[in-house]
Amino acid sequence: MSEKTLHIVNGDGLAGQMQELNLPGELIIWRELLCEGPTNRKLNDKFFKMRKKFLLKAYDISAENYEERFISEVERLKAMDDYDKVYLWFEYDLFCHINMLAAIQVLANKKMDMPVFLVCSKKLKGDKEFQPLCQLSISELKNHYENSIALTSEDIEIALLIWELYCGEDPLKLKAQIKTKSNFEYLSSCIRAHIERFPNSKTGINSLDRNILKLIESREITSRNHLLGYALQHQGYYGYSDSQMQKKLDRLSLFFSEIENKIQLTEKGIQVLNGKKNFYRELSNEQVYGGVRKFDFLYDPELNRLLKL
Repeated sequence: MSEKTLHIVNGDGLAGQMQELNLPGELIIWRELLCEGPTNRKLNDKFFKMRKKFLLKAYDISAENYEERFISEVERLKAMDDYDKVYLWFEYDLFCHINMLAAIQVLANKKMDMPVFLVCSKKLKGDKEFQPLCQLSISELKNHYENSIALTSEDIEIALLIWELYCGEDPLKLKAQIKTKSNFEYLSSCIRAHIERFPNSKTGINSLDRNILKLIESREITSRNHLLGYALQHQGYYGYSDSQMQKKLDRLSLFFSEIENKIQLTEKGIQVLNGKKNFYRELSNEQVYGGVRKFDFLYDPELNRLLKL
């Protein structure tokens, strides 16, 4: 009897390429952005209700759309019980890693003992440079599949702990996991990127905000759309989508203006980049990451630690 394989793939773009690979097995497409908004440890009715409310308010994604595109796939995954091995196809960034941790939580809840393999962006022998999975050719993608990483039971336990801490009320505990060694090559970098999403204790903006404002300061940027392209290209380990980054630019709009086909820093933008003023109060909102409000914590870059307000 041939082995039954399950592939869990982050997003439709990668799923399309996967289908071209024509690999044996079932395909589950994971369509969420769990790096933003509230989450619970278990993906149950309470979780789905919370996510529907958030996604409708933040991104105008209807409950029907969410049920059809995400919940139906999760329910398919929960119902499957006859596969022999699982492949997780997720990128190196925070966006994908948080989704991957949630997928592992669903798998673990099924209490099934089967080998799990990770297909993740990394530079393999013969590759010219580091590229995300979704930008690889079919032959390159096949190379990544053939070089997939077998996850140990310890790796799975680490993933479950990180997911639980992400959904919890104390990101300080999450920071302590940065030094944990595992077969998830980019997990530490993603946790670090997440910790740096909290507002800087001196300025009120976070690490990615600062990078975007530095781009405005150092580049000739002609329009909001031009800025969006730059921000997406230079976001490091975040992996934000166009719509997520657009929202971020909207929140940062007090720091820049568009005058005569040129995006330039406002007085406030210059002040915040030079650390002359703290804009925490002006920026503070109800944004949530997992189990906590973003503005309930401050990040101190000099001491590299989080402070609870």
